[in-house]
Amino acid sequence: MSTQALDTPFAFHVTDRSSDTAARRGRLVTGHGTVETPVFMPVGTVGSVKAVTFEQVWATGSRLILGNTYHLYLRPGHELIARAGGLHRFQGWEGALLTDSAGFQVFSLGDLNRVTEDGVEFRSHLDGSRHFFSPELSMEIQLALGADIVMAFDQCPPYGAEPAEVARAVARTTHWLERCRAVVGGRVFRDGWERVLFGIMQGGVEEDLRRRSAAEVTACGLPGYAIGGLSVGEPTTAMREMTELAAGLLPADRPRYLMGVGFPDDILASVAAGVDMFDCVLPTRMARTGTVLTRDGRLVVKNKEFA
Repeated sequence: MSTQALDTPFAFHVTDRSSDTAARRGRLVTGHGTVETPVFMPVGTVGSVKAVTFEQVWATGSRLILGNTYHLYLRPGHELIARAGGLHRFQGWEGALLTDSAGFQVFSLGDLNRVTEDGVEFRSHLDGSRHFFSPELSMEIQLALGADIVMAFDQCPPYGAEPAEVARAVARTTHWLERCRAVVGGRVFRDGWERVLFGIMQGGVEEDLRRRSAAEVTACGLPGYAIGGLSVGEPTTAMREMTELAAGLLPADRPRYLMGVGFPDDILASVAAGVDMFDCVLPTRMARTGTVLTRDGRLVVKNKEFA
């Protein structure tokens, strides 16, 4: 598969809108091709989408995948990948690429991390070694990987956190976004194509904090925005209500990305709310464990009745 980039500025165009809901179709124009939206991004955690080849991923119609900054930083390392020509060439993927910021993975380590205003100190889940992630390092890693879309470093509070804790995470996410933007300026041309920065809204299931975070993040005037901090254990009804609220608070002319959502019913509900982009490990994880999603519900092929 060729990984030749195109000298094309990033752009997003809404091409069609539903008359009944907030759903819309669009096109993401990137340096590695055009992506039709709504789009689901398969997750390539450590340089591959588990259990399938990139030829098989391409055959599904996927033209945009996600790379995991945390895992690639730990192994094999962003500097090695940069010397190999960037993640596109390293893994042999010719489509567009989005990298997450490592925020969710770092904060999910729980008692293995320590959060400060400067960033997050954490222990590797691989060998216990100590590391420190800052907004600046997250940008350095993602730019070295060569993603078309890089995500701002954010703090994702757990479901059930006290409103005061969620408010601190919102403030910290805004502050860290400003530091990320100071590094990349929202857009940067390197190696012949444009990489763009997306901001992330936080706020948990607190409506006032969602509104505050949306106002602060969108004030940066970035090429796209993500809805973070959902699908982390909250009830489905709360997730969908917050998604509808959050999507309506984001600019209509920019792509809206709901992070970490993969169940088909949730995706359909979120598309109706005006969301354009999704990612989740759920499809490949379910497939590897012998579970198939059908119109009639889940089918677990490892069950005795299918022996």
